[in-house]
Amino acid sequence: MKKLVVVSIFALLFSMHAQAQEEAGFETSSESQNELKINTTNLIIFGFVDLAYERLLNEESSVGLSILFATDNNDENDFDYYRTSSATGFYRHFFSKKYAKGFFVEGFGMLHQATEDVYVAYNEVDGFGGRYEENEYTDFALGVSVGGKFVSRRGFIAEVYLGIGRNLGGQSIDVNVVGRGGISLGYRF
Repeated sequence: MKKLVVVSIFALLFSMHAQAQEEAGFETSSESQNELKINTTNLIIFGFVDLAYERLLNEESSVGLSILFATDNNDENDFDYYRTSSATGFYRHFFSKKYAKGFFVEGFGMLHQATEDVYVAYNEVDGFGGRYEENEYTDFALGVSVGGKFVSRRGFIAEVYLGIGRNLGGQSIDVNVVGRGGISLGYRF
């Protein structure tokens, strides 16, 4: 069901863009302006589906939206076990002479849901003890990433990026930062 919702969102965004181009009667650039990508690192290592749509604003900037959700409830993941889903909006600025390619710096805002195990201590008659309880929360983080984007002549994309953000809502007991990054593959159209 989640996959159907994500695919529907991307299809809706694409159709709205195509309709706006037809109504305007002109193209803003000879370059393609849209990108669809999947973060292969999140899929292979963490079991997350992480899809992104990016819209190129001009030769040196773009905006985008990334949707991430867990495909299973794997508590054994040592790196990013707490996150269950997220929606991340981002702005990228490119530092290259080529059209929206090369080195970039990104600012992002991430709304995410997560689950963490929290140790709760209590006093028994025989001594001290405790147990783990599950804390489910939703939080918002702001952060920054750096990376590089490579685009072939036919529109194939490979990008590598890494970033970190800080939770602002204070909903988590143990987790104050979020990570963002990986190797994404996609297509520019």
